[in-house]
Amino acid sequence: MVYITRIEHFNAAHRLFNPTWTKERNEEVFGKCANENWHGHNFELYVTLKGEPNIDTGFVFDVKKLSLIVQQHVIDKLDHKNLNLDVDFMSGKLCSIENLVIGIWGQLVPHLPKDVNLHCLKLYETPRIFVEYYGD
Repeated sequence: MVYITRIEHFNAAHRLFNPTWTKERNEEVFGKCANENWHGHNFELYVTLKGEPNIDTGFVFDVKKLSLIVQQHVIDKLDHKNLNLDVDFMSGKLCSIENLVIGIWGQLVPHLPKDVNLHCLKLYETPRIFVEYYGD
């Protein structure tokens, strides 16, 4: 089994807050991330596929095609957007990095060929904070 990863980048703003809580409770739990004026991140998205190399191409999947899929169905929806207000697949969800990576998975899977296996998404919010998601 071979694992191949494509890295993509996007910038986005968000605010961590639970609308059912008071302002004080949100600030207690989320700190500066509950700022009513939002805050932003330079996200790095690692998209990892797994499979056996094709006998004719040597590829698990053409990474140029993967980049186009990620660009069209993820980056174009997220880059320079407010995750709380502008992103349809985040509507009604708390905009944590954990929920975001699950949402990104849902955007990618329907657009990958059936014979392509999405293994993992790794999403860096900062150089020291990231999540990994394996689809379950």
